[in-house]
This record gives sequence, C-alpha cells and structure tokens, in this order.
Amino acid sequence: MRTRKLGRQGLVVSEQGLGCMGMSEFYGARDDAESVATIDRALALGVTLLDTADMYGPFLNEELVGKAIRGKRDQVVLATKFGNKRGADGAFLGIDGSPAYVRACCEASLRRLGVDTIDLYYQHRVDSKVPIEETVGAMAELVTSGKVRFLGLSEAGPATIRRAHAVHPISALQTEYSLWSREPEDELLGVVRELGIGFVAYSPLGRGLLGGAIKKFDDLAPDDRRRMFPRYQGDNFQKNLDVVARVDAIAREKSVQPAQLALAWVLAQGDDVVPIAGTKRRSYLEENLGACDVTLDAGDLARIDAVSPRGAAVGARYADMSTVNR
Repeated sequence: MRTRKLGRQGLVVSEQGLGCMGMSEFYGARDDAESVATIDRALALGVTLLDTADMYGPFLNEELVGKAIRGKRDQVVLATKFGNKRGADGAFLGIDGSPAYVRACCEASLRRLGVDTIDLYYQHRVDSKVPIEETVGAMAELVTSGKVRFLGLSEAGPATIRRAHAVHPISALQTEYSLWSREPEDELLGVVRELGIGFVAYSPLGRGLLGGAIKKFDDLAPDDRRRMFPRYQGDNFQKNLDVVARVDAIAREKSVQPAQLALAWVLAQGDDVVPIAGTKRRSYLEENLGACDVTLDAGDLARIDAVSPRGAAVGARYADMSTVNR
C-alpha cells in the first residue's frame, strides 16, 4: 500500500482509507463481527486511515472502531468528527460548533475510541451560528494539549476554509467526490491546493451506485438512508444508472470491476486526494483496494470524462443542501 500526504503538517496516510460509517447505521443491517473483521483485514492489507464520527450509530461506531483497533493503535491514523448533534434515540438535533461543545465532544470521542489522541479531528459540518474562528480556535487548543494531532473540516466552503486555515493549519478537507459528484472541481480543489490542504473524498463510489450492485430502487433495504437522497429517487435514479452503465462498459473493457475503475479515477485526480470508500464486508474491501493496482492513462481518463462529465449526475446530493459547502 502506497502512502499520500494530507496537508503540510506531516500527516501521512495510506492512499486509500476505510470509511466505517455504514458499519453501524444508514446502509442496512449491522454485523459487528464482520465489521471488526473488515477493519482487521484492512490493517493487514496496509490501510492506515480509518474514518468515523461521533454521530454514526449514534455513538456506536466510535466504540466499534475502538474495539477493532485495540492493541493495534500504532497501525492506525484515526479520524473522527464532531458537530452534528444527535440524541441517544438517534434524533438529529442540529449543528454545534461552540468551543464548549468542541471540547466536550473530543473528550467523549477519546473515551469511546479508547485512545489518548485523535490523529485527525474534523468539524463535521460548519455551524453558521458560530464564527469558524471560534470553532477552530477551540480545536487548536486540543492540538496544544496533545489530544488531537491534526485538524480537518468537512463540507466547508472556500471562504470558510481560508478563515479556518488562518487560525490554525488545516490538514484535510473531507467532501463528497466521485465520478458522479464532481462539484469539488469547480472551486474547492483549487483552494485546498493553494493552501496546501489534503483532500479526503468520501462516498467515492457514489454511495455504492458506482460499484454496480444496485440495479433498482428495491435493491436498497427498507431502512437504507439512500432511499431519501434525490439522486436515488424517481427519474433521477434511472438517469444516474445510465451514467453508471457507461462507466461499467469501460471497466469491462479494462477487465476490472466497476468499483475499481471508479476508485482508480479518484486516485488519479492527484496525489493529494485520498478516497475513503465505506464498506462493512471484507470481500468489498479487498475489491476496492484492488483499485490501487489499476492504471489509467490519458486516453482512459478522457473516455471516462466523456461518459461522466461534471454535472452528469441528476439530483442534489442531499435532500437538504443547506448544511454543506458553507
């Protein structure tokens, strides 16, 4: 497994990370034993970056990841997030970036993860009610105290990134990026590269659609959160499947899996881009990591760009886009 740098502060991670969210919520039934085995296999194959958040579960995912890495802490670059408030019953309670909340969340995450230090600590969503300088100032105090090593933002807009970076160096921006979510190319990638911030691409498989296994809406479990996303609904879904089919055709010609082609494309966007495909099964993990061995030449990239250009996906990324890219 090759490595990539995130930011200029010394953070080095595997060129692919593992998104752990779906192990605890949102994408169908849980299987904690298989999830722990998947994390164990990822570490054995050289993956170092594990991505979680306090809201996943809620709270259960950090405990699961903490259990999985017990005795293996030195193999892991551990990333978690705060800011999306949820109740113990799972209710979404808004966004909080207040300094007191930052500190309280960090302590709670450290406890659930069973570690002394979080390697990469993200603000999950920007709180429009709290100046970003106050939030990042509190996060910087966590670095000074040794509880956090590096800072990140998730779904922040260009102006917010600049203001945050002026308070304390930001090492990574995490935002959705894939062959059918190419919005970061409009401005975000240019800004983070100007500032020397790494880019972590979440949902690099289009929330699973680019993997090729989802063919119809009923393939999603009744409690699958993707049923709520505009890109999976009505006519949008079929139009997006048509994009996937064109990408699949190129994958077949190259004798690789669709997911491998999609991830190889993300990896080819720059050595400062690290995709974190999420899975809770070892078989999919191993398939995804095979993308590291897929080479795309200029002709391949041009063909892929032709069948899945910017704006190819139909529908908004979320039903409510008010909390992203701000």
